[in-house]
Amino acid sequence: MHAWPASEVPALPGKGRDLQIHDTSTQGKVTLSPGPVARIYVCGITPYDATHMGHAATYNAFDLVQRVWLDTKRQVHYVQNVTDVDDPLLERALRDGHDWTELAERETALFREDMTALRMLPPQHYIGAVEAIPGIVPLVERLRDAGAAYELDGDTYFSVESDPHFGGVSHLDAEAMRLLSAERGGDPERPGKKNPLDPMLWMAARPGEPSWDGASLGRGRPGWHIECVAIALDHLGMGFDIQGGGSDLAFPHHEMGASHAQALTGEFPMAKAYVHAGMVGLNGAKMSKSKGNLVFVSALRRSGVDPAAIRLALLSHHYRSDWEWTDQVLADAVARLERWRAAVSRPDGIAADALVEEVREALADDLDAPAALAAVDRWADAQIATGGSDESAPGLVSRTVDALLGVAL
Repeated sequence: MHAWPASEVPALPGKGRDLQIHDTSTQGKVTLSPGPVARIYVCGITPYDATHMGHAATYNAFDLVQRVWLDTKRQVHYVQNVTDVDDPLLERALRDGHDWTELAERETALFREDMTALRMLPPQHYIGAVEAIPGIVPLVERLRDAGAAYELDGDTYFSVESDPHFGGVSHLDAEAMRLLSAERGGDPERPGKKNPLDPMLWMAARPGEPSWDGASLGRGRPGWHIECVAIALDHLGMGFDIQGGGSDLAFPHHEMGASHAQALTGEFPMAKAYVHAGMVGLNGAKMSKSKGNLVFVSALRRSGVDPAAIRLALLSHHYRSDWEWTDQVLADAVARLERWRAAVSRPDGIAADALVEEVREALADDLDAPAALAAVDRWADAQIATGGSDESAPGLVSRTVDALLGVAL
């Protein structure tokens, strides 16, 4: 599966700072100092409704991570998956009378278009669950053979008790885990499981549903969590720098994935930091496909909204915050974009060397994009009010906003 084209990232004078970021597993900030190549895995879409503002906010957060690392003169090895076979996708295809593969391909293509328009840097490896199945099957067999998995009526489950670190990502108690498991794709009430929280690794073939050869597992399809583990281990190995996604993935997805990987390898941790973006709401509820309260990037683009304004709307909220999408949020972003463009359109301006460092400092401090925007606002307001004589300043500000915030002026 191919990703989308990369926009050029301008080089800035000097060097950026190492990233301090909030790690869900330690419940505090950690300073990440990767080697020459920083490694990040971000969980991708299930392609049956793409791309709403919740998606866009999440991928914007991890795009900022990449930009901070690139500014430190590191390379970034970024991997993202597409869950192109899963119950919600199959249910939507059945409801709407579509072929599930065509639905997945169409929505994935739209997601690529939206990511390109928003200037999100693409992953080096963009892997669908279906294409990962040949690598998933041996991992499930290894877990089973090691006693970390078991069969139940033809399905194969992971035993959470096989990982002594289970629970260390989300820090939830058993009852909270059980409730979230039922809400987010698990089956804690199924009789016969060793532990209600045990997640499925391999689902035996069901009538009328797609299935693949699972060797000794029989025909079927993979569980949600093992899919990402197989892709991450194949392309990044253990101990990569960031496992990222929305806050609703902390449990069960990232918790289970970490335990799968740790049981497979005997190593800890799977990732040095687990980083989660907040939820975007609309009309008082989390924006989600199940509720149908979605604002789509593609619809805004079709209505004539500049993608740079959409990106500024996302950047105006801290990535870990839960926030509400409103018409005013977008109007404020449009006005900000116009003000910034007016400021950099002048032939000279107020010296901007200090601004570059302000933006760097804000983003290195847990991706504080609102503080970075406020710094650019101050420069733009002063530039429009009084101007300056530095001929290099407008170009430097444009390059800084492009390189670090992904906004083309």
